Amino acid sequence: MQWTERLNERWRAVRFLVVEAGAAVVSLCFLVVGLMIGAMLILIVGWLAVPAYVRALRWWAGGARVRAGRYTGTVVGERYPQITDHPGFDDLRRLLTAQSTRRDFAWVAVHSIAALTAGLLAIGLPVAALNSLAIPFYWWALPPDEPVSSIYPVTSWWGAAPMPLVAVGYVLLGWWMIPAMARGISGLASRLLAPRRETELSERVSALTASRAAALDAHAAELRRIERDLHDGAQNRLVAVVMMLGLAERSLRVDPDQALPQLLRAQDAASDALSELRTLVHDIYPPILDELGLGGAVSALAGRCTVPCVLDVDGLRRAPAAVEAAAYFVVAEALTNVVKHSGAERVQLTIGTRDAAAGATMVIDVLDDGHGGAVETAGSGLAGIRRRVAAFEGTMTVQSPLGGPTRLEVTLPCGF
Repeated sequence: MQWTERLNERWRAVRFLVVEAGAAVVSLCFLVVGLMIGAMLILIVGWLAVPAYVRALRWWAGGARVRAGRYTGTVVGERYPQITDHPGFDDLRRLLTAQSTRRDFAWVAVHSIAALTAGLLAIGLPVAALNSLAIPFYWWALPPDEPVSSIYPVTSWWGAAPMPLVAVGYVLLGWWMIPAMARGISGLASRLLAPRRETELSERVSALTASRAAALDAHAAELRRIERDLHDGAQNRLVAVVMMLGLAERSLRVDPDQALPQLLRAQDAASDALSELRTLVHDIYPPILDELGLGGAVSALAGRCTVPCVLDVDGLRRAPAAVEAAAYFVVAEALTNVVKHSGAERVQLTIGTRDAAAGATMVIDVLDDGHGGAVETAGSGLAGIRRRVAAFEGTMTVQSPLGGPTRLEVTLPCGF
């Protein structure tokens, strides 16, 4: 039984190395294309090719992680910074110089040589052993000027006699080398492709720095909006109330009959100002979240949406207040975009809590049957959603081909 297990282990290693040898050819293509793109970075076309190349490189490295993990029985982790849909030059530069990109490119460079060599040896050693065993049976049939080529030319029976011993040497060498090479190639993927602890910490610091900057930008934008709403709305109405009360005071002294209508107009203006203040406070933190929770709050949003909305919140659990507030405003902005721009006749809204090893996340999925073609531009609703989500280290993806449908998916870490 032990010999059977060892044979199965060697056969499994041979299969793994043969697959990796074929994959090494693809890695070589990735290496060549990467070098070509690097040479073209002096032109705009080189920078435009970076996102597509990095996405393909990540996909190919992900396949290597799966193969290595399947062979070793372990999980090779991965951690990548997000690629935005419309990256700017600074985004492209950070993406190109990211530790994960350098790590993946180093892997294809080493893999293209090491895996191809190991795969050829995994095939060549057994074939050489079989050939050495067969040499005594066919060496004499070859022309004298074209002797059998092995570790030395075989031109006589004395030269052919040691060939079975040479075959045994090949077998012993392959018996030891093939599993060692398989472990080496799988270990190469584990060492080069798995994010290191210091890399994870560095990327975490970068992500926190970016999210902090996004949070500060979102906070500043919110303060500017509140100041603008106060200045253009409630403040002007309160000024009007003060002026009306002044006129009413003068009328009481000069013509008391005119004072009552002016007081009534001042009362109406004060009521309007109070209503605007209540709306402004509601926009800062909707009280409905405390009363009904996120499920009830988004149900109210879906009920007010002029486009028929199907809501699914069956998998939703309570989250911290800040996360629920962010999710509420994301849903509100997403439904507003659907009403204003999509031309949709129906929208599907799904919100749930997803458990993962890194912690629970809230997933918001908005799908409409509109005409599609949604583009994220500066100052747009989608840009506002991304900025709000980035403040919580969440992610946002938009799929909106021309002709529709449009799907917006947002994930927000729940912190538990």
